[in-house]
Order: sequence, then structure tokens, then C-alpha cells
Amino acid sequence: MFQSFKKITFILFLIICNLSNACSSTKIIKSKINSINSEIKTGADNFEKYIPLLKGKKVGVITNQTSILSNKTHLVDFLLEKKITIKTIFAPEHGFRGTADAGEHVVDGKDAKTGLSIVSLYGDNRKPKKEQLTGIDVMVFDLQDVGARFYTYISSLHYVMEACAENNIPLIILDRPNPNGSIVDGPLLEKEFTSFVGMHPIPILHGMTIGEYGKMINGEKWLKDGIQCKLTVIPCSNYKRDMPYSLPVKPSPNLPNDQAINLYASLCLFEGTNVSVGRGTEKQFQIYGSPFLTKGSFSFTPKPNFGAKEPVYNGQECYGEDLSAASKVTQFELHWLLKAYQNTSDKSKFFNAFFTKLAGTKKLQQQIESGVSEKVIRDSWKKDLDAFNTMRKAYLLY
Repeated sequence: MFQSFKKITFILFLIICNLSNACSSTKIIKSKINSINSEIKTGADNFEKYIPLLKGKKVGVITNQTSILSNKTHLVDFLLEKKITIKTIFAPEHGFRGTADAGEHVVDGKDAKTGLSIVSLYGDNRKPKKEQLTGIDVMVFDLQDVGARFYTYISSLHYVMEACAENNIPLIILDRPNPNGSIVDGPLLEKEFTSFVGMHPIPILHGMTIGEYGKMINGEKWLKDGIQCKLTVIPCSNYKRDMPYSLPVKPSPNLPNDQAINLYASLCLFEGTNVSVGRGTEKQFQIYGSPFLTKGSFSFTPKPNFGAKEPVYNGQECYGEDLSAASKVTQFELHWLLKAYQNTSDKSKFFNAFFTKLAGTKKLQQQIESGVSEKVIRDSWKKDLDAFNTMRKAYLLY
């Protein structure tokens, strides 16, 4: 009995040591990332480069909760402190304060703190109208992107650039690091599947900052009729594309942490299927599951919460996989999608029409339904990815 007790005690000791080491490693990694983050200056923090361009001008600002400086001051408040005249705030999907659900209609209004008018660029009005730009001398764009084609802040950028070009208003982009900045992967969007969740012929993960992306939109003449915007990019300082970067603010309600942001592009295609990505839980884009997958050791039950007032499978138990502790992905991962398709109870009901919009091509669904291997699917992207990478080089700043 005593020997058994000693053995159990020793095993517990080893487990505690391993957990302690794991916690210590996590703390060291987080400490290193925080140290790197403190060295990086975003475009917004390089204010000496853009404040002179705004003095004496009436300014429109495309902004949300991510538009903060290193001291946590919001860009709008900072500009007002610097005696810059802001005429209008323009807000993307999720609104000025970033509280609206994905896809939720966002209405115009006024900012309670400053009294400034807010124009929504999500819903019926995705492109600033001529009358909404009347009296504005210059526009400033400052939103935190996450590097995925279907993340709609780059779609809003397209329409803002187009409106600025049509109305002869210069645009200044305050650049920010891309937390998935070194990943270029996935199928390219085909023109016939252009939508607000995919406007340009790029892969699912484009590996560019939003400033670089704006340069590409201009340089490739993707705006209507090939017009170009008078564009200035205020770059980040002390930043390299392969640096780990932890966002100081959630970019949207359902991307609560670094893990969700890293997994977002790989899991988002589930939104074109009958599988939940954890909206209505505390692990959005870190888990997946549905009532139609094989019952296993992990399950969750979505319930209404911040960012998901009516989650998919509200109140229903979903079976799937917890990826909240999974290793960081360095490519667009397919295996979870393939695994779920193989395990679903009725494959004919797995995909919905939104899948093709997100994938940007019909081929991926056809390949999955035909049982094509992951390697063959990946190989089918190679030619397009090589061409995109060659084109992309001309616009890189870092």
C-alpha cells in the first residue's frame, strides 16, 4: 500500500512539474510577444507623420474600437486633442464601438462622447455617398485587419478608396501589423464569386497589412473603371511581417483572443456549412461542432451572448473538437473541414450556398465531395498562389 502511495505521489509530482513548466513557457512566450509589441509603433502612433497633413482640414475618419494608440487613447479623441477638425466618423461592420453581431445591420447615429455624426458603412450603405463626403478635405482610415479575404474591413477599404477617388479626396491609411502577416495560402477568389466577403482575386490568407493591401487595390486598378485613389500610407515602425503580434483590442466581437484570430481563416469556412464555430460560447473560432457530427468526448451548447444574439444551434448540444489549446497554424488548415465532412451524418446537408462565397470558388466544395485528398487540393492552388506572390511583392512595405 505504501509503495503504491509513493508511486501515485511521484506521478502527481511529475504532472505538477510539467504543468508548472508549461505555464512558465506560456508566460515566457507572452512576455516576449508583449516586449515585441511594445517596440512596434503602429501608423496611428507615428502621428508626427500625419498630423501635419490634417492641420486646417476637415477630416472624415473610418474607425472603430481597434483605432487606438499605444497609450490606449482612441484615434478620434487623440485627433480632437490635437485640434484636428473631424467632420464625420465612418464605421464598418460591427459599428464604431465594435459591439454589433456579424452581419447585423448597423445604423447611422451620433457618438455619445464627442457628439460627432456616425455614418455606417455596413448594411445598405457600404460605400460613402457623395453627400456624406461633402465638405470633407481628407479621409483617414484606421482599422485592425486580421489578414483574411472574407474579413470585411478590407471590403470597406475598397469602397472608401473608390468614393475618395470619385470625389477627389485624398485618403490616409494608418497601417497596423497583420497578426497572420506571414501566411499566404488558400484558393484564390474567382471573379464570378465576388461579394462583400470577397472582392478581389486573392487567396484566403493574403499575408499583407491593410496599408499594403490598399496599395495593391490602387496598383492593380481594382476600383470601378480602373480609377485610382490619392493614397498615403503611414507605415508601422520596428515591424517585420514574421513578428508575433498580439492585438491590444478585439477586432470584432467573435474574435476574443490570439488563438481565435489565428484559427479564424481556417474555421470560417464552417460558416458555409451546418457546423458551428462556437458563436454563442466563450470559445468563438476556437471550437467547432454540430448536432450532426459523431458524438465524442467534446461537446458544447451555444447560448445567446455578446456578439451572438441568435447563435446557430441555440440550446442544442453540438459534438466536435476543442482547438483552444491547438498549436498555432502557419497555413490555411483544411483537415478540420475534411474531418467534419467525413463524420457528418448526412453529407447532402453539410454545405450551404454561403460556402462558395467564402471559398471564392466552386472547386473546393466539388473536391471535398469527390473525396479528393488534402495534398491534391493544396497542389491545385499552387499556380495561382505563385502568381499572387509575384504580384504581391510590388506592394510590400515590411
